[in-house]
Amino acid sequence: MKRETYTIDADGKVLGRLSADIAVLLRGKNKPDFMPNKDSGAFVVVKNISKVKITGRKIDKKVFYRHTGYLGGLKKTPLKKMLENNPKQVLKRAVFGMLPKNKLRAKQIKRLKID
Repeated sequence: MKRETYTIDADGKVLGRLSADIAVLLRGKNKPDFMPNKDSGAFVVVKNISKVKITGRKIDKKVFYRHTGYLGGLKKTPLKKMLENNPKQVLKRAVFGMLPKNKLRAKQIKRLKID
């Protein structure tokens, strides 16, 4: 199967809407022969991710959580800090959450390239 490559410029686009569009392309839902159990999506390259727009008060209130695996090991990272340090991770997490929670998700997220 030949996969297409889409290039998206994230300059001035809202994070959630951009993530939803990317998830559709990665799954292949834009194709007429879409089947939910087949991985027929495309490659997606995103540029200018540091210029993405965050609406509302999410920049101050949204917090990302991760756990070390040890007791009391819950780590919190605010969205503002994550955008400064690693804006690629913000988009990747948003798209990852929009993909279906099954075995295809790991394969589909690998086709997302962020420059």
